Amino acid sequence: MAILQNTLSYSRFSASSRLAYLWAILACGVTALLTLPLLPYVAPANIVMIFLLVVALVALRLGSGPAATAAFASVALFDFFFVAPRFSWAVADVQYLVTFAVMLVVALLIGQLTARLQRRADEAQERERRTHALYELTRELAGVIDQAQVAEAIGRFLAGEPGLESALVVGWRNEALVTHGGGDWLNLAVAQVVMDRAEASNVADVVKVDVLPRAGAACLYLPLAAPMQVRGVLATLAADGAALDDLRPLLENVASLAAIAVERLHYAAVARDTEVKMMAERLRASILSALSHDLRTPLTALVGLADSLALAKSPLPQRQAEAAGALRDQGLRLSRMVANLLDMARLQAGEARLRKEWQPVEEVIGAAIKLLEGSLADHAVRVDLAPDLPLLEFDAVLLERVFCNLIENAAKYAPAGTAIDIAVSCADGMANIAVCDCGPGIAADRRERIFDLFVRGDTESATPGVGLGLAICRTIVEAHGGKIEATERPEGGACFRFTLPLGEPPQVEAEEPEEACDD
Repeated sequence: MAILQNTLSYSRFSASSRLAYLWAILACGVTALLTLPLLPYVAPANIVMIFLLVVALVALRLGSGPAATAAFASVALFDFFFVAPRFSWAVADVQYLVTFAVMLVVALLIGQLTARLQRRADEAQERERRTHALYELTRELAGVIDQAQVAEAIGRFLAGEPGLESALVVGWRNEALVTHGGGDWLNLAVAQVVMDRAEASNVADVVKVDVLPRAGAACLYLPLAAPMQVRGVLATLAADGAALDDLRPLLENVASLAAIAVERLHYAAVARDTEVKMMAERLRASILSALSHDLRTPLTALVGLADSLALAKSPLPQRQAEAAGALRDQGLRLSRMVANLLDMARLQAGEARLRKEWQPVEEVIGAAIKLLEGSLADHAVRVDLAPDLPLLEFDAVLLERVFCNLIENAAKYAPAGTAIDIAVSCADGMANIAVCDCGPGIAADRRERIFDLFVRGDTESATPGVGLGLAICRTIVEAHGGKIEATERPEGGACFRFTLPLGEPPQVEAEEPEEACDD
């Protein structure tokens, strides 16, 4: 569908062509021949009106240039055929000179005004066609589902222009540029320059390239400046380089529509991915919750039976006693794992409520160490508490789970005989707590991802675990308003640091000593 037309739909000739001027002179000549037999019956003034009508029609059909030629030709033919002496350029009555001058001026005015009005009418029709075509393009772009369809819609829209080709280049910052359409004329380096320049200056800058494999052609690169960021470049090639200046406003509108369409597709894809991830997380949390609930009862029974075997009045043989102990230890480990699964599902579902109380953190540390006596048999635990450590407001049950997970994690990965260090200090309104070990440490590229669900420090490690403990720690610490991170100890090993807000602990008034009673 052609959007711009260089000629009128009803005209066969260009206003600047020689043939148009010849047709203007021929129209005046035919008019003179047709009106010549009317001279005995029609006054010369009426014949002048006929010539003026012909000038107006020429201006309407052929434009202002041929209309001016018709004006001069009409005066000359009127003088030659209708003014005495006839068939001569001589003038017997000098008053006819005034007639000729007025006729010429009026003919020129009528021709120019008619041509201008016609040009304005053509421009109005052109704007209407362009607006309608852009509306159709907008409606088509609203229904596309990928970038290739955007490029196809724009290509069809611009294909109606003679010698015009288009290509869509999509990309942003460090993303690889994806091209749709184009040929040997498309220069990705220029497209990248246009994108970088528009991104840096926040201005819709353009680049026009005239040096192309095709002689006389020119290429225009327009950035796809969407409301949020620059999404790519619209490159157009015109066989006639001068035509690009006339097409520039149209191409800018098309580039703006393409930018909005590409950005809409981007955010639609982001929304779809987010929705899929949310559904997957909800499904996983539901499975974990159901699984942990179903496993808790048989695990409790399993641990109870193992304890009853160990505490039987008649002692078991050594091999059976060791099997019962191993059964109890594995049951307890599996029970803690199921408890982690249930806690994670409850925390992600938002069902867990914090029961904060002001209390000393050393009591929670001691309770966690006491609970993990079996796992810490080969490790010494060193606790370093700041002397000015105040009371902290936290949920003791959940924070105990954080310490248990971190200490158990350190015990699993640290070599036997090494110490586990726990340090608590205060700075900048936060309590800084660190649990460090002397193990192999954590690779730098995994220190952030290690707090995600089912992610472990070493995926190929033979150390048991499913990657839930650190995820639970992060959820609990963030619920308390703190942050947790994994770092490397200078002397080697991993160190997990998290913070808790100090807040304003309540003031505890000292009790006054009772006065001694006199006998």
